[in-house]
Amino acid sequence: MLADVFNNVPLMIMLTGALVGTSATLVGTFLVLRGNSLLSDAISHSIVFGIVVVWLLTHQQSGPVQIIGAALTGLLTVFLTEALVSTRRVKNDAAIGLVFPVLFSIGVLLLNLYARDVHIDTHTVLLGEIGFVWLDTVSIGGYEVPQSLLSMSAMTIVNFAFVVLFYKELKLATFDEGLARALGFAPGVLFYAILALTSSTAVAAFDAVGAVLFIAFVIVPPSAAYLLTDRLSLMLVYGSAVAVASSISGYYLAILWNVSIGGMMAVMTGVFLILAFLLGPRYGLIAQALRRRGLTEANQCRTLAVHLYNHEGKPDQGEENVSRALKEHLRWDSTRSRHVLLRSIDQGLVIRDGELLRLTAQGRAVAREILEPWRISAGAGGQAL
Repeated sequence: MLADVFNNVPLMIMLTGALVGTSATLVGTFLVLRGNSLLSDAISHSIVFGIVVVWLLTHQQSGPVQIIGAALTGLLTVFLTEALVSTRRVKNDAAIGLVFPVLFSIGVLLLNLYARDVHIDTHTVLLGEIGFVWLDTVSIGGYEVPQSLLSMSAMTIVNFAFVVLFYKELKLATFDEGLARALGFAPGVLFYAILALTSSTAVAAFDAVGAVLFIAFVIVPPSAAYLLTDRLSLMLVYGSAVAVASSISGYYLAILWNVSIGGMMAVMTGVFLILAFLLGPRYGLIAQALRRRGLTEANQCRTLAVHLYNHEGKPDQGEENVSRALKEHLRWDSTRSRHVLLRSIDQGLVIRDGELLRLTAQGRAVAREILEPWRISAGAGGQAL
């Protein structure tokens, strides 16, 4: 039965993609919340330098040594960036833009000078090919298991364990670094640990989606989740769900349209981000438009209540508190007047008495709530004068 699972090529591809997305989301969420998303781009490029240096020293193209080397290179990238920022001559984004092209360029030069005959290709490192993960396997218990599946499973477990074990510390360091430092939680150490895990995850993901596409999985699912919730725990869950859904839908669409599988998975993360941007319950464009519309309609009903209250019981009540007067005095056309009136009646603010519009006790209370603070402030201003 397990042999059938590991021999299922589509399943292995989608599962590898889901693990890449999930492991990237677990660390990327904290980068997004801290406003350091661009560091994932810098790290994913600059660790090419680490990969080449490790090969020159150990002649190993993969394995734990490469992951350690990449993690150290990621930390070097951040250290050099912060060193430039500390000079106060350049800002953080400019420093990132200076550091990672230099390290990446050095890595490419070393690759071309000393590792031309070695299977470390810059195209593969940057773009990868998730469609071929089932070809590179290792034998475990008599089963041929894709190497990328194993490495991404390990990184997902490590990242998940780190987030679970240090969840409270990470949460506090992310949202209130000063308080975390005062309580002795060492937010700087936690931040560097997140960056080290990001670098390690990027190396593990090279054979699957490559460095460039890895960036999409680090940034986009957490960003989509951020549009859906304000709770960190739910953000981690939603981001992982977006990553898994992007991997599955991206695979089938890539097969349907005969395009890059890894590329389509990254595209689908963007599609889910757009959907979250449009349909998010709090920050989505549609939800915001509906809230603005609701506030506008509520203010119109309150305006009608104030208008009726001001003329209630006065000699001009018969002329002012009727439907036809709304167009002249409130500048509402007949369609808006009818809509506001019907809404006010539905809310129990107004009742009809023939042609006359009368406030209910609730409508009168709403009008007083609006007018009383204004009258008090007006009276205080008069006394001051």
